[in-house]
Amino acid sequence: MTYLKKRPLLFILIAAFAMMGLGFVANSTSEQSRVGTRIGDIAPELEFPSPDGKKIKLSSLRGKLVLIDFWASWCQPCRVENPNLVKLYDKYNGQKKVGNAKGFEIYSVSLDQDHSRWVAAIEQDGLRWKTHVSDLKFWKSEAARIYGVGSIPNAILIDENGVIIGKGLRGPAIEMAIRNYINQ
Repeated sequence: MTYLKKRPLLFILIAAFAMMGLGFVANSTSEQSRVGTRIGDIAPELEFPSPDGKKIKLSSLRGKLVLIDFWASWCQPCRVENPNLVKLYDKYNGQKKVGNAKGFEIYSVSLDQDHSRWVAAIEQDGLRWKTHVSDLKFWKSEAARIYGVGSIPNAILIDENGVIIGKGLRGPAIEMAIRNYINQ
């Protein structure tokens, strides 16, 4: 203690460096939980109406492995992809544990502009999950803007903590990303 009384400037410098170090740790932690659309980012919140008008938040599925599927009833490649999504849903949704997640869910975001065609396509394609949403704004969809979606079909996989772990997924790449998550 006598040494510190003789050298107060040294004590202040040591304290300042210690505080800077703590600030660096705090900043690096917040960088890891950054909201954005890159792999490793926390997925931005989405909240849009379902076919019956009830708003559904993406965050309501936290704890599950979630596939955000951007599609539309008028998109033929999307309609061709839908049977694959149904198979994945049937395979993984009934499981209580999918990797570290408490199940699997699909959050379908439609870029439709006609409500009746959107609902008819859900029925025709047998899309039995409950989380279908759309703002019915076609390519001006807010969800598509938030996620930078420029083409459909387009899928994004997020883990149980809402972290993006796969982007631009289609076809077999979707199940490969799910398996990679499970096997990590």
